Amino acid sequence: MDQQPGNREEIRHFLASRRAKITPAQAGLPTSTRRRVARLRREEVAVLAGVSTEWYTRLEKGHIGGVSDEVLDAVARALHLDDDERTYLFDLARSSRPKSRTPSRRRDVEVPPRVQWLLDSMTMSSAFVRNGRTDVVAANPLARALHAPMFDSTTADRRGRPNIARYIFLDASARDFFVDWDAAGNATAALLRAEAAREPHDRALRELIGELCTLSPEFRSVWAAHNVLIRHDGVKRLQHPDVGHLELTFQSLDLPLSGRAEHTLITYTAEPGTASEDQLKLLASWAATQSRAISP
Repeated sequence: MDQQPGNREEIRHFLASRRAKITPAQAGLPTSTRRRVARLRREEVAVLAGVSTEWYTRLEKGHIGGVSDEVLDAVARALHLDDDERTYLFDLARSSRPKSRTPSRRRDVEVPPRVQWLLDSMTMSSAFVRNGRTDVVAANPLARALHAPMFDSTTADRRGRPNIARYIFLDASARDFFVDWDAAGNATAALLRAEAAREPHDRALRELIGELCTLSPEFRSVWAAHNVLIRHDGVKRLQHPDVGHLELTFQSLDLPLSGRAEHTLITYTAEPGTASEDQLKLLASWAATQSRAISP
């Protein structure tokens, strides 16, 4: 089976966008004031990777199927790809091989009870599990309280399960909830970009990306940047409708559940002794009260 045309397009844009970020000086090449373009030329990348210009030009046009790991590694080094971008390039190569098939709808993996027990035991941390499409598939009471605007959003599905990407790009309240909305949007699009290369046959993922591209000009813009992110950790600033401003540390941990399905455990915690810790404790108290009230 021939390589998918859409896949070739993604490879072409990705490699060209990474090449555009590297200058000859950054690559250790001599520079000239008579140079017309600041970025690396294709022939320069070819020299750095130890391949012919013709070969690299063909690669950058999207013909990546059958390329060896050693050559991909050399190209990744030449373009100064970080670990996530390198993984993305290898995933694009894997999905370009002849076994490619028509996208199908993957069955969602059920979160086992032991994972929910783990989440519920984390009473002072907001904790939830998301899949590669950014669906929140399990959460503890504090996560529901902390992310109440997302759980209550009309962008959640019929089961009340929110999708982080839909909430950020399709619900206007997300701009108030996420203080650094641009950073949240960029990171979420980059997570979806990595998942699209890892799971090119996931029809639901393709439908989500198509929906966001159609309905959100902001998503179209950040999607076109071809940025890639696999793990996302750091500080998140939120403006909660009930307790106000919070500054929290969030951590992402891989959570192997079944097969190739991608699941990540996300925790939000507050620095001890801060106002954010007091506000998180207040939310935890409310969440525990509500949880007891609805328990049979």
